Amino acid sequence: MRPDFLAVLELLKPITWFPPMWAFGCGVVSSGVAPGERWPLIALGVLLAGPMVCGTSQAVNDWFDRHVDAINEPQRPIPSGRIPGRWGLLIAIVWTLVSLMVAASLGLWGFAAAVVGLALAWAYSAPPARLKRNGWWGNTAVAACYEGLPWFTGAAVMAAAFPDWRIVLVAALYSVGAHGIMTLNDFKSIEGDRRMGIGSLPVQLGPDAAARFACSVMALPQALVVIALMVWGLPLYAAAIAALSIVQILLMARLLRSPREMAAWYNATGVTLYVSGMLVSAFALRSLAGAGA
Repeated sequence: MRPDFLAVLELLKPITWFPPMWAFGCGVVSSGVAPGERWPLIALGVLLAGPMVCGTSQAVNDWFDRHVDAINEPQRPIPSGRIPGRWGLLIAIVWTLVSLMVAASLGLWGFAAAVVGLALAWAYSAPPARLKRNGWWGNTAVAACYEGLPWFTGAAVMAAAFPDWRIVLVAALYSVGAHGIMTLNDFKSIEGDRRMGIGSLPVQLGPDAAARFACSVMALPQALVVIALMVWGLPLYAAAIAALSIVQILLMARLLRSPREMAAWYNATGVTLYVSGMLVSAFALRSLAGAGA
């Protein structure tokens, strides 16, 4: 019995594709390279970042979480039987191989970034590594796959080379900040994680301390981006990101009053401002490339 298309699509979770696709777009913008005849490569890169690598990570995660999901979320495609037998594992393997084939067309550095991203996707969910068992390591892996690596890939594809060090620095800072976003995302499953022995940061530190840590780890990298842009002679871009950061901090004050209830609210409000700052930073880096700085 083969799974139907809608069940496979649900397994790949299209709603999760946006963050890496956005980060890839930021990488394209930050490179300062005019698209020209590179539109096919850009399209392939967006496909790779979202439906392919991110989709692979979702399939891998659901396969290795199928026993837990049978208890907590039995309606999911694998525990519900809509993806029967070992089809879930087969889809994860095939999607990994197809992702590598697509990545091979994006040049050395684009391919290398995809290999790292796919390796982290498997390490996050699959034994023996199963990084998700510890919030410090698991959130680091997800943050890198969602922000830093796609940004790097977008810039590398456009430059057809290793990106400018300032692009790598800014991408890395936003990737660090995304660790806090992942921590807030874990608030929705505190009880289940505690019962299943998953050491998310809300479980390890407690909700209040985990929320304070998440806010700090989101705010500090953005402050460093502001400082970097000032040093690079881009005060207007720095001011724009500072303004976005200040609004986030005001929202964080509300989050910290009741972290368990407000974590999802902050992910729908403050995170929007966070990713907006990513795009502002990408245009700032683009202006540096255009000025030949």
